[in-house]
Amino acid sequence: MSKKYAIGIDFGTLSARAVLVCTDNGEVIASAVSEYAHKVMERELPCGIKLKPDSALQHPQDYLDALHETVGTVLRESGVSADDIVGVATDFTSSTVFPIDSDGTPLCFKEEYQSSPHAYAKMWKDHTSHEYSERLRTLSEERGEAFLGDYSGKISSEWLIPKLAAIAVEDESLYNDTAKYIEAGDFIVMKLTGSMSTSSGNAGFKALWNSDSGFPSGELLHTAYPDIKGDLREKIVTNVLPVGSIAGYVDRDGALLTGLCEGTPVCVNMIDAHAAIPAVGITAPGKLLMIMGTSTCHLAMSKEKKKCKGVTGVVKDGFVHGYYAYEAGQNCVGDCFDWFVTHMVPAEYTKEAQTRDIGIHALLSEKAEKKRAGENGLLALDWWNGCRSDLLNDRLSGMILGMNLSTRAEDIYRALIEATAFGTRLICENYRSAGIIFDEIIASGGIAKKNPLMMQIYADIVGTPIHIAETDQAGALGCAVMAAAAGSAWRNITEAAQAMVKPCVKTYYPNPESTCVYDKLYAEYVRMHDILSEDDSPTSLLYSLRTS
Repeated sequence: MSKKYAIGIDFGTLSARAVLVCTDNGEVIASAVSEYAHKVMERELPCGIKLKPDSALQHPQDYLDALHETVGTVLRESGVSADDIVGVATDFTSSTVFPIDSDGTPLCFKEEYQSSPHAYAKMWKDHTSHEYSERLRTLSEERGEAFLGDYSGKISSEWLIPKLAAIAVEDESLYNDTAKYIEAGDFIVMKLTGSMSTSSGNAGFKALWNSDSGFPSGELLHTAYPDIKGDLREKIVTNVLPVGSIAGYVDRDGALLTGLCEGTPVCVNMIDAHAAIPAVGITAPGKLLMIMGTSTCHLAMSKEKKKCKGVTGVVKDGFVHGYYAYEAGQNCVGDCFDWFVTHMVPAEYTKEAQTRDIGIHALLSEKAEKKRAGENGLLALDWWNGCRSDLLNDRLSGMILGMNLSTRAEDIYRALIEATAFGTRLICENYRSAGIIFDEIIASGGIAKKNPLMMQIYADIVGTPIHIAETDQAGALGCAVMAAAAGSAWRNITEAAQAMVKPCVKTYYPNPESTCVYDKLYAEYVRMHDILSEDDSPTSLLYSLRTS
């Protein structure tokens, strides 16, 4: 019998990556990356139209180009016959959403809407719909809507319904021409299969869907947005399928686009961070996963439903069938460090890094590692892109306390690392206080393997050993594991993960001396966190001035 293979495709912030994996042992036979031509549009559209502050848009054509390029490349370079592909699965940064017409065409492809920002894909980090999320949250709180408890009493401007409401109010013509407001990952699955669906993960974590009660009522949405004609829910994809299930099969158009065989099973799309769960071998409660990149997601599971502060969703069967899934996270981690090295590092540091032929992050880490815990004299808040960790407030901004004339770039760099670690500790403590218990933390993503200083600081601050996942391609590999199970190479996701996932490659253990110092600093971090999160705090004033 010939070997069988699965393909996983991870659509990230700036690129898409596909892997072709042997279902017997998880060996990656081929991989391919496709960069998005339009990247992230934050200041203007391709036509030159200026964008609002806090915009983060993308062009859906980039997703189609990436699908065509990556799948074609892994099939060609591996030499594997498309007949031997048992399944395909995708994940996507979420909530990334855009309007399509009744034929499934993105409205930004149409000439009349190429100058409309609302026609493009609004990324997860687009925060321009804050007014609409607050309007719905306030009303839901006043009415005691039960679903709000699953989201810590908050509704994020990053999610689908506030973004859709903004279109309805601000661009009525575009809204009227919108057949569906679709997650980008669901759009890709539709292009592969010809059928439209969304996953319990996407619906539950990003569209306020509950397995018992469904989506918020039309009456609630109409009361929150009285200017919108008709039922907002008619624009939402409501065919909700369990994570890991088959959404459909590659059709003729999907085969022409990718080179896959017609009839190949395609899984319902997953949220990108959630795809890393099977990639590191987590198929039951007891472990917490950190996916560390531009942002960080902290994922956990439990057998019974728990009420937990700071989570951005509680979804039954959200990661693995039979368990409640929880997501918390930090808006800005890798993005924070990139901001610093791009805009704040002195020229002599850049010159030194170039002379020594090392990266600027490596140089700063080397210099920062020479400092003891607390020696830099700084304390920072990790709110460079708002605070998702427990406040779910995108208006908040970062801060560094304690700078003086002796402060150096490496001191600030270390303080920013420590700040993100304090944010992670806050999340871990909220989980444990709610009874969501874990005795292991697994870290995945580029940062986890590339920055030893950061991971040691995290272990010291959180006070728990941190295991580093073997794979550099957690999203794509997790998709492949899901595809292998859905394509019947294995009976279920647990068996697939046991066969296809390799052991962690390194563990960072807390340094007791550093942990003692960081315990004191963490108490001050929490105090600063509480003071500056108040509605009348300086951070709120500064936000209003910046966006006015």
